[in-house]
Amino acid sequence: MKNFFVFLVGALMGAAIVYFLYNKTSTEEIVADPKGIITPDEAKVLDQAFNSRHQLISDSIVKRPDNRSSWYSLSDVRSYLSIAEKQATDLGYTMDGVRIYLGAHPDTTNEVGYTTMFFVPTGTKNLAEGSMSLFNFNFAAPSPDIPGGDGLNGGEGGDPPSANYPQ
Repeated sequence: MKNFFVFLVGALMGAAIVYFLYNKTSTEEIVADPKGIITPDEAKVLDQAFNSRHQLISDSIVKRPDNRSSWYSLSDVRSYLSIAEKQATDLGYTMDGVRIYLGAHPDTTNEVGYTTMFFVPTGTKNLAEGSMSLFNFNFAAPSPDIPGGDGLNGGEGGDPPSANYPQ
């Protein structure tokens, strides 16, 4: 009987720890520093390293200074993330991130379309209800794109489109 009582107390403590570890509030998630934060100086290095590619695209393909950036409002990004998470759940996935692709707007009869950047949701397929994939451990490589998940485009181009960092 004593062993059963010790087992029961241990199980309850374990359940409480798991509950608190995996049910953080959204403010706790926002406070944590994300991987990949860079300084403005590091951003300038990345931007300058892109110059030769930008010049090649602008001179040989677009025939004018091409777009180098996309701007999205916070409300659009937050709304998109909420919509994408719900859609992922409806599609049977657990969304764990977004992938950002480079793309180009379709050409018109007058000119080649500007470069754009767009988001698509990534995640893992839910294997079954109560599956461990619901806990989103994310120890492995980035997840694949969610098939059928809507993307987000429509960011505003640079001003002017070819402007370097910082604008």
